[in-house]
Amino acid sequence: MRILTGIQPSGVLHLGNYFGAMLPAIELQQQGEAFYFIADYHSMTSLTDPARRREYTRDVALDFLACGLDPKRCIFWRQSDVPAVTELSWLLSTVTPMGLLERAHSYKDKMANLAEGDIEKVNHGLFAYPVLMAADILLFDSNVVPVGRDQKQHLEMTRDIAGKFNTLYGEVFVIPEPRIRESVAVVPGTDGRKMSKSYGNTIEIFTDEKSLKKKIMAIKTDSRLPAEPKPDADQNIAIQLLKLVAPAEVASDMENRLRAGGTGYGDVKKALLEHCWSYFAAARQRRAELAADPGYVESVLAEGAARAEAVASRVIARARSACGLGK
Repeated sequence: MRILTGIQPSGVLHLGNYFGAMLPAIELQQQGEAFYFIADYHSMTSLTDPARRREYTRDVALDFLACGLDPKRCIFWRQSDVPAVTELSWLLSTVTPMGLLERAHSYKDKMANLAEGDIEKVNHGLFAYPVLMAADILLFDSNVVPVGRDQKQHLEMTRDIAGKFNTLYGEVFVIPEPRIRESVAVVPGTDGRKMSKSYGNTIEIFTDEKSLKKKIMAIKTDSRLPAEPKPDADQNIAIQLLKLVAPAEVASDMENRLRAGGTGYGDVKKALLEHCWSYFAAARQRRAELAADPGYVESVLAEGAARAEAVASRVIARARSACGLGK
């Protein structure tokens, strides 16, 4: 079984990234052939600062390695180091109907939220995002692609595109299957919406303790006093986050105390701060060690790119031959 997943270097990684994508990826490296890439091409639809792109790419590599990604158990590379993905994206675009792309949730949401006169902010990269994503997946004969529920449509589009190409040119591509971890809920941000850099409601994984405290203490709550019972304690944002980083019995006890009354939201936030800080303690130390040795991190990405290229070259050659390109 070949597993593939990628993450965009579009900003500092946060708890939503970790529990939604990083942790599942790290766990899956024990279950099959794991291919993981940093999607720097994809970041170009929204990020235009070259220095920041390099910085964020380096940070993603550091974060993944610090959190337990093992380059001996997986192939880990920078997307742009295997440029065959852009050629395959073009081949796939020639069989992809416009109507399919127009139905993409990411594109429709962007269009729906545009301010008047901002249509120029919608670029072709955003519109064609699902085609590049399909190329990412199909270039490596991926069998399984872990995705969140919000990305399920893009995986279905990959299957549609691959099926259409195969119908036209023969059985060129492996049709991938999604793996959706239904047990992993959407991680709430400090304002209750899905944690996202675009909403500015994130809690970063490797921030300093002072900044972490400021973020956690700013979590949105209602105005009920500590003495008041809170029968809906399970809906509290801090409780939901505590369940991710604290032992089950600690989170359960705090939730019960909220329900009974006599415990304030500040007590929950203090517990969340303590357990969030300790949860990432080992990873924080490992990250500092990796940051002090940038040559090692770059060598991991270079070796990963070479191993990924070995697979990609066979697949792109197969695709080129099938559709009559080259000799």
